[in-house]
Amino acid sequence: MDEITPIWGILLAAGRGTRFGRQKHDIELGGVPIWQRSERVLLDGGVDHLIIVGDLDGAVPGGDRRRDSVASGLAAITDHTGFVLIHDAARPLITADLVRSVIDRLLIGDVAGVVPAVPVRDTLKRISGDIVLETVDRSDLVAVQTPQGFDLETLRSAHAQVAADATDDASMVEAIGGTIAIVDGDHANLKVTYPEDLVLAEALRSGHHG
Repeated sequence: MDEITPIWGILLAAGRGTRFGRQKHDIELGGVPIWQRSERVLLDGGVDHLIIVGDLDGAVPGGDRRRDSVASGLAAITDHTGFVLIHDAARPLITADLVRSVIDRLLIGDVAGVVPAVPVRDTLKRISGDIVLETVDRSDLVAVQTPQGFDLETLRSAHAQVAADATDDASMVEAIGGTIAIVDGDHANLKVTYPEDLVLAEALRSGHHG
């Protein structure tokens, strides 16, 4: 990558794994801890410096919330300018091509952030209790994934200005007026949230990722 534009990465491996039933950072996929899979691919895809957040040797400690763990990673970055990719270790089927796609779009320099996104496949309903109120038009809806990439200064500003909790960093950047672009995501880039997700991830890895 361009030496003048440092590309940092923050790998989040600090979640409690409440819905999975235990912490997920030491779960293995194909005999490799899922966080190590993401570590390797992020570096192969163009990240220059990687910070791991979680209860691991050499990592920085996480926080109570996802945003707190990201803030912990941001505090460990020594540069004041450049770009940063945030990735959830619970998405172990990330590819180097996807990482490069996010970085290449960031390097154009016309947006504050870039997120991978895939079209919503299922029909969506708005409900009240157990009653359907309406069917939601999904033509302009996407599901977003990680890694999400940002201008480093802008992401730091978002964390400083937005007090509310957030499920991803893009929503925080949006809240301060930052423009977010999308690149094509990968339906195989699933998030391991429940035990059955790990079974599916293993099947996808065996069939396509190796």
